[in-house]
Amino acid sequence: MHGKTSSAQQPSANLQAPGGRTAAGEAPALSVVLQSVAACVQAVRAGRSGTTALETVPSALRPAVQALFFETLRHLGMAQALRRQLAPRTPAPATDALLCTALALMAPGASAAYEPHTLVNQTVEAAKAQRSTRAQAGFVNACLRRFLRERQALCDTVAQDGLARWNHPHWWVQRLRQDHPQHWQDVLQAPHCQAPMVLRVNKQKSTPAQYQQALAAINLGATCIGADGLVLQRAVAVQALPGFAHGEVSVQDSGAQWAAPLLLRELASQQPLRVLDACAAPGGKTAHLLEWAGPQARLQLTALDVDAQRCERIRATLERCQLQAQVLAADAGRPEDWWQAHCGGEPFDAILLDAPCTASGIVRRHPDVAWLRRESDVAQLAAIQAHLLRTLWPLVRPGGRLLYCTCSVFRAEGSDQIQAFLAHNTDARLMPSPGHLLPGVPHKAEGVPDNLSGEHDGFFYALLEKQPG
Repeated sequence: MHGKTSSAQQPSANLQAPGGRTAAGEAPALSVVLQSVAACVQAVRAGRSGTTALETVPSALRPAVQALFFETLRHLGMAQALRRQLAPRTPAPATDALLCTALALMAPGASAAYEPHTLVNQTVEAAKAQRSTRAQAGFVNACLRRFLRERQALCDTVAQDGLARWNHPHWWVQRLRQDHPQHWQDVLQAPHCQAPMVLRVNKQKSTPAQYQQALAAINLGATCIGADGLVLQRAVAVQALPGFAHGEVSVQDSGAQWAAPLLLRELASQQPLRVLDACAAPGGKTAHLLEWAGPQARLQLTALDVDAQRCERIRATLERCQLQAQVLAADAGRPEDWWQAHCGGEPFDAILLDAPCTASGIVRRHPDVAWLRRESDVAQLAAIQAHLLRTLWPLVRPGGRLLYCTCSVFRAEGSDQIQAFLAHNTDARLMPSPGHLLPGVPHKAEGVPDNLSGEHDGFFYALLEKQPG
């Protein structure tokens, strides 16, 4: 999960969403869509990612299901608190998922665009249509009818419940309060709204101003952000973007667009630069490194990912952008498997370590993350990050650089990680870096010229330079 933007549109009340029709051309019944949404909620509760769950939904239903699924996840904390008031004893998983789906879509602030009575009726129909919930259809109906009668009182009762208020697990809220005492509420508020679609303009083929004109020609407005970014007024399918198929633009959050210039700025380019993208899939930052450097830099880039299937996504990204790099299915934490055989055992001028992390900074794009993660995941992933830092640092030449980044807002995966690394590696110097980028919080970092308005996901960046021995 690295913040991929969905182009699916929010469905209207009669589900006339683009792509949201059945094979027969008829709009699917809301009850059918609710069944799939509840199944996705149940899958996330069982530990599966939302992306994986949505892949099981028939393609004709997927746009409508995804829109309601994401809306449900953005209000799932409130729904769970309400369900506890309506039914203190937890129902069976399928029934609970369906009941919480309906409550989330009727929760204060939800924008499902359906009348409450319609949602209740269609949820009961969904319960009747499935073997796993049929026997509990009456129970679902009774709970939801009571909610309609007592809505204000029930919402007032749970208003101060932390889970209902912040829509994140209690441990997550407490960690944020400790890590970011001035901004924790801003970070928790950011995922309540859908993230905008942000583009990165390929500086080798166009400029943001030129691409704005191309978008205006198709009646699509956009605002410049950062050096190469554009924020669209509304999300569209990538196929509708001028020049997308030929790599003129890519979809990438403005916070993620800092990686390439941070790593490559001011590096000597008299000789071919040897660069490693250590955890590269799906290839967005890989392509940006090549675009940013330009052909004159003669960049020799190796992109690694431990998953062979994810490597195919890197190759597809590079092919679309008409770029070239060596792509290897290999574990960055085991250089003995690939460094000598595929990179000649020569040190790198620059390494990008976009390390595996909790993805706690991209909840507004992937609202399932808040419900998938467990508190123990933070320490486990921090250990992996520390191992990758220790393992890859010897591969940097003296005078070279390593950019460590994660899409996390937790200090254990950011500033704490780097402070521990610097304490044990006296040849490492911390260069001017953004540090923690927090969603919803404007940021200005020393040595970084672009002032972000807060319109970005959560990231951490630390640029390390290796001192000569």
